[in-house]
Amino acid sequence: MAVHHQFDTVKRKWYHIKWFADSDTPRERRLIMKLDLLIVPYAFLAYWIKYIDQANLNNAYVAGLKEDLGFHGNELVQLQTLYTVGAVVGQIPFMFLFTYLPMHWTIPFLDIAWGFFTLAQYRANSFGQMAAYRFLIGWFEAAFYPAMHYIFGSWYRGDEISRRGGVFYTGLTLGTLTAGLIQSGASARLEGVNGLAGWRWMYIICAVITIPIAILGYFILPGTPEHPNNRWFLKDEDVQVAKERLARVGHSVVHPKFKLSTLKSLANDWKFWALMLLDIFFWNGSINYSAGGYLLWLKSLGRYSQSKVNELGTISPAIGIFYVLFICFISDLVVGPAWAITIAHVWNIIGLVILVIWNVPESALWFAFMTTYSSVAMSAVLYGWVNAVMGKSSAERSFAIVLLNTVAQSTTAWTQLLTFPTKEAPQFKKGYSFVLANAVCLIITAQFLNVALKRSNKPEVDTEQNAETGSTTASNSEKGQEEVNVTPEKSG
Repeated sequence: MAVHHQFDTVKRKWYHIKWFADSDTPRERRLIMKLDLLIVPYAFLAYWIKYIDQANLNNAYVAGLKEDLGFHGNELVQLQTLYTVGAVVGQIPFMFLFTYLPMHWTIPFLDIAWGFFTLAQYRANSFGQMAAYRFLIGWFEAAFYPAMHYIFGSWYRGDEISRRGGVFYTGLTLGTLTAGLIQSGASARLEGVNGLAGWRWMYIICAVITIPIAILGYFILPGTPEHPNNRWFLKDEDVQVAKERLARVGHSVVHPKFKLSTLKSLANDWKFWALMLLDIFFWNGSINYSAGGYLLWLKSLGRYSQSKVNELGTISPAIGIFYVLFICFISDLVVGPAWAITIAHVWNIIGLVILVIWNVPESALWFAFMTTYSSVAMSAVLYGWVNAVMGKSSAERSFAIVLLNTVAQSTTAWTQLLTFPTKEAPQFKKGYSFVLANAVCLIITAQFLNVALKRSNKPEVDTEQNAETGSTTASNSEKGQEEVNVTPEKSG
C-alpha cells in the first residue's frame, strides 16, 4: 500500500495554517472534531490535576512543611527522587499491557488511586510517611503520560499529534501554577483551621479536585480503536473511519499483542535507539523546571511571606503555557519536530547560561527563571515524533513509548539527586551546568535524527506523492458526492 510520510507537510505562510489537512474527507473531519472534543479536554484536565498533585510538594515545602516535619538537609530532593523511582517502577508493567487493556478503564483507575494518596499526605507527620506517599503517587501517576500519547497515536496521524498534545501539555504548566495559587490561598486563609496547617489543607483541596475529574474519564475517554469506548459518543463507523485514515499513511491498524519478537525488532531498529538518546537528553535537559530552584530563590530573598512566595512562583509556569502552545503548534503546522525542539531549547539554554553565571543583576535572574518552562515545552512534540516514527506496529509503538519514558525518567532519579542537592539551593551551579550540557546535546541529536530520517525515506518519495494524490482525489470525490446528496434537500 502506498503511504506518505507523516511529517512531509506543505510549507505554508502562518496565516494559511489550517486545522484540517486538505486530504481529510468530510467524514474524517467530523471524526477528528469528535475526537478533539473527547480526548483533548480530558487529557488537559487530567494532566492539570496530575501536576497539581506532583508540584504541590515544592509549594508545601516553602509554606511550612519543612519546619513542621523537621526537615534540615536534603529531604526535599530525596522526596522528589522517591517520586521519580515510583514513576519509573510503575511504568514497567505497562510496556507489555497497553495493547491488552482498555485505556478508558485503565487511566481513570490510576487517576483515582493517585488522588487517594494525594489526600493521605495531609496526615503525614514524618519523612518516612511522606516518602511512602510520594512513592505511591509516582507509581500510580507513572503510566498516565505515555498512556495518553498511546491514545493520541491510536487515533491521530503523526502530523496531528503535537498541537493536540500541546493543549494537553499545558496542563503541566497550569497545574504547577494552580498548585502555587492553592497553597497561597491555603496559607493565607486556612492556616490553623480545625488545627491543620495551610499546607495540609492544600493536599485536601487537591484530592477533592482530582477524584471527580478521574471519574469523568470513564465516560468520555474513547479508548483506542482496538478497545473503543463506544457506549456513549463513538459509533462503529467512527472506529472504521479512523482505521482507514491511519492505514493511508502507513500507520498500523492491525494490533498484535506484545511478544518477544517485538523486543527483538526494536533492538535492531536504529530509530528506536536514536529516540531513546533524544529522550534521555530531554529529561535531563529539563529537570531545572522541577528542582524547585525558582521557589527556593524567592524564599532566599527574605522579603516575601509564604503566601507571596507561592503567588510569585506561578509567574514562570504561566509563561510556560505560551511556550508549550507556541512550540507544539509550529511543530505540526510550520517547522516540524526537530526545529521545534531546537527553538525551545535555544531559549532554555539562554536562561541556563545566566543561571550558571549567577552573579548577575537580580533582573537577569528573574528573566532566567522565566525561561525555565521552555525546557518542557517540546515534550508533546517529542512523543508525537515517537508515535509517528514507530507507528507501523502498535505493539512496538506502545512498548517504545513506555520504555523510552521509563529509561529516560529513571536517569533523573540519580542525576537530580547528585546535581540539585537541597543544601546548595538556590544557586545549584552543578545542576544548571548539567542541564545546560544536556540541552545542547538534545538539539544536536534532534537535528541528526531529522537528517537521518529524511535520508531513510528518500526511496519512498515517489510512492508517497502518489498516495497523497490518491487521498486528495478520494476527498474531492466524497465532497462532490455529499454536495449531490444535499442539493435535493435544499430544493425541497
